[in-house]
Amino acid sequence: MNTSELIEQIAETTDRPKAEVKLVLDAVIDAIVAAAKKGEDVSLTGFGKFSVRDLAARTGRNPATGESIEIAASRKLAFTAGKGVKDALVLPKQPAKKASTEKKPSTTKSATKRRA
Repeated sequence: MNTSELIEQIAETTDRPKAEVKLVLDAVIDAIVAAAKKGEDVSLTGFGKFSVRDLAARTGRNPATGESIEIAASRKLAFTAGKGVKDALVLPKQPAKKASTEKKPSTTKSATKRRA
């Protein structure tokens, strides 16, 4: 799902015009980014938490040449799903397969040679 599809779905669900939904969605994204710039977490109860993580400088490898390169320290925005999202993504348990009690004829090469 892309942004326009999300806007369309929210507009249908809330019976609001797409332009209004786009403004609200843009405002939500802007608020999350502004909080991240300040290093603040954004928690949406039942959905999840956006947090800033600091990545230390490290040594990497150029895959083309194998040469060592220094990768600068950076920050990234991470998302941790909340309980409501995790519970929604759980797959239903499949019933266990019953073990067959019948003996199947052997199809290995050695069994085939013995029969011939």
